[in-house]
Amino acid sequence: MRTVTGILARLSRMKGTPLPPERRLGKDAVTALTIHCCFQFGASMSGLFLNLYLWRLTQDLVVNGIYNLIVFLLTPPAFALGGWIAKKRDRMVTYRLGIVMIAVFYLFVVIAQERVAEFYIGFAIFNGIAAGLYWTGYLVIQYDVSTEANRIRFLAMNMVFFNAAGLAGPALAGFVIQRSEGLQGYIFIFMLAFAMFVVAAIVSFRIPMVPSHHKVYYLKLMGLVMNRNKRWLRALYSFFILGLFQGIMLFLPNILLFQTVGREDWVGYLGVFFSSLTVATGYVISRKAQKEHVRKYVLLSTTGVVIGSSLLLIRVEFWSVATFMILFSICNPLAINTLTSYYYRLIGSLPLKGQLRVESVVMRELFLNVGRVVAITLLIVLAGDLQSGWLPVVLFAMAVLQYLLFLCIKEKREGEQESAGTGH
Repeated sequence: MRTVTGILARLSRMKGTPLPPERRLGKDAVTALTIHCCFQFGASMSGLFLNLYLWRLTQDLVVNGIYNLIVFLLTPPAFALGGWIAKKRDRMVTYRLGIVMIAVFYLFVVIAQERVAEFYIGFAIFNGIAAGLYWTGYLVIQYDVSTEANRIRFLAMNMVFFNAAGLAGPALAGFVIQRSEGLQGYIFIFMLAFAMFVVAAIVSFRIPMVPSHHKVYYLKLMGLVMNRNKRWLRALYSFFILGLFQGIMLFLPNILLFQTVGREDWVGYLGVFFSSLTVATGYVISRKAQKEHVRKYVLLSTTGVVIGSSLLLIRVEFWSVATFMILFSICNPLAINTLTSYYYRLIGSLPLKGQLRVESVVMRELFLNVGRVVAITLLIVLAGDLQSGWLPVVLFAMAVLQYLLFLCIKEKREGEQESAGTGH
């Protein structure tokens, strides 16, 4: 954690206007970033190559599609369960349970080895539940450890450290896998990921649980809240639209890269390059982004991914895939950071003044994963293999639909009061 604290301090002293005290991050925020670094180092190695591992075992894009479809179908119910645990116990219980389950998941992958392809449906179910619990806890923690004044900065720094931890992971994984016999390199990487998740679970005990008397779980009343707060409902629609593009992008790019370069180590090295672009973008956002410009940021980011995906309509080759990934790596952080920060601000305007933060996170994930499921289903139905001409068409269509995000985000009117959640 001292390393993360030191990096934050050096970044704050870099040339430019000094940060005001209210925008600086607290101890729990730094700890949360540290945990997420450990998590991402493991996830960048294992998650990056798990889909590629399935592809190497089966040579079937449909298997990858079904695997991810099951994960995204089960994530919303897991979020609902995680939200219930967070309300009845604490969000740290949900968070730690998610980390431990993800660690166990990769331990099972190591044990099963090539039989993962035989039982991929069971692995997808387990992964969907584990991921749902982890992200329920972490998204609530993001809200709790940040304030209205420093939330954009926290989310941007989270993106910086999340992707910085992902710089070494893909390169290390690609190097090991390329120099290992058969598929044994994959197994070693999954073992190392298991160890990193265990470390993340241990570090998570540095964030204390917060006693609360508000243990009522209001999830069944969220439909009523949506009817009464149209601005919040439109924000939920924005995550459905974001999910349409994300669902494909979470697994397809690395398969396309492997098809064009033919080597796992190059997929890893390129992953380092793309992550470095995301880190740079995240740092710029942390210093320059203003919450008043959310619609402008969404238009800018969408235009970038649309231009990139249009290149794949010409020809799916290394130059087009790489250019698309460069634009995506620069533009995607802007879209995600903007929407998440905007949504967290709206949580504070809901009834009960922040007590609905867990339920709001669950609803966000429901809309996001419905979008992911729709997109992957279209991909499976229309483009069953990498040679299908429909593959770039579906990707381009999902990118163009991101322009609808502009309609879903409503700027705060002059004089409008909007309460904000505060850190705990």
